Amino acid sequence: MRLIWLICGFMALGLGLIGVITPVLPTVPFMILAAFCFSRSSERLHNWIISHPRLGPPVIAWRERGAISLFAKRISTLSMLGAWLLSLFLGLAPAILTVQAAAMIGAGVFIWSRPSA
Repeated sequence: MRLIWLICGFMALGLGLIGVITPVLPTVPFMILAAFCFSRSSERLHNWIISHPRLGPPVIAWRERGAISLFAKRISTLSMLGAWLLSLFLGLAPAILTVQAAAMIGAGVFIWSRPSA
């Protein structure tokens, strides 16, 4: 089972690192997942993520308080709005726009309901 957690941790870490350089893929949720997986498989890798100067603070804030930084809240909200406006501009069907808006509103409510880090 430890090997499965380790593999999942590396997969999450890889996706998180891709998210660092791409605007579409988020970084922090994958780092939180990687830290969780590594906590069950590799104390060394878990400690590396937690003690990393850039990756560690948001992971710790989430783990300890369920907190999201105000900057991340703003960026995620603007990203969702931009994606919805792009969908509108591309002429997607109203039903798709409605489902997309509902999902984004739900995500936004969750994000803004979390304490700020």
